[in-house]
Amino acid sequence: MKILIRLPNWLGDVVMATAFVNAVKAEYRDATIDVIIKKELTGIAELIPGINKVYSFSKQDHPGLKGVYRFGKSLKPERYDIYFNLPHSLSSFVMAWASSAKQRVGFRKEGGVFLLTTSVKKPVGLHRVDEYICLLEAVTNKPVLHRNVDLKAAASQDTSNKVIINFNSEASSRRIPVDKGRSIINALTAHFTNLDFVFVGSPKEAPYIDELLKETNNPNRLHNQAGKTNLKGLAELMAGAKAVLTTDSGPAHLANAVDTPTIVLFGAGDERNTAPYNKTNLQVIRYGELPCEPCVRNTCKLYGIPKCMEMLDEKKIIKALSLYLNYA
Repeated sequence: MKILIRLPNWLGDVVMATAFVNAVKAEYRDATIDVIIKKELTGIAELIPGINKVYSFSKQDHPGLKGVYRFGKSLKPERYDIYFNLPHSLSSFVMAWASSAKQRVGFRKEGGVFLLTTSVKKPVGLHRVDEYICLLEAVTNKPVLHRNVDLKAAASQDTSNKVIINFNSEASSRRIPVDKGRSIINALTAHFTNLDFVFVGSPKEAPYIDELLKETNNPNRLHNQAGKTNLKGLAELMAGAKAVLTTDSGPAHLANAVDTPTIVLFGAGDERNTAPYNKTNLQVIRYGELPCEPCVRNTCKLYGIPKCMEMLDEKKIIKALSLYLNYA
């Protein structure tokens, strides 16, 4: 049997989808499993065990629905038995349809009912991991009992005396404001006197990190790696770290998936749906006293700067980290 899985389009969602991939492998033990992944996220696919072939897809290389259709049609000679489509956009359904896979499974959204052979009503209120698993359960008609988000990344260097910090997010409502970030950094370096802190981010986030690290205390223990690692390298960096302190973002899921102790700072996002899935070595912190939390918006419409992030308690963050760092 040959199975093709179209992975989601965002880093955190791809990481959460590894539970789905693991469940498919467990159900179809003798199947060959291939995946389609957004070009910018290809490095993550290398860390998912049991994948046979990785197709890299880019809207720039295959523009419009015609480009998507041609890409899907190029898969037709592979004669896939099942095509699981995890996104729920029209273009992803067109790609699935063009592949001519015998069974095309996805959510009943954006025309999916017409282009898929099995369309599943998208559940409401479930965690994203469980949402994806619903697609497999719809095909097999039996529950998936074991759900584990997992990436295999070996530590790239000795970062055992370092904490990785990610204060970035694609959404400004989930990003730590600069002044608040400096306050947290100063509190951390004052309390954890024997540790170094490594700041990560994408190349476009590097200017934010540069600004964040200005006028902070103990600069000799602050290391800026923003824009200097690819996604695979970031996972390997996190795999060797003492802990990861991060906003609600893709890197939070990355850290959780490589089993590094992870503290996630939540604001606009809803942890019931999108918090890292593995509960071992995970702590979620939010302010929790604003009536607008969580607004699930990408920008703060009420305050401009996200007050839910601005009001986070440094003492709670230090306490959470202390559980993993053997500090009183």
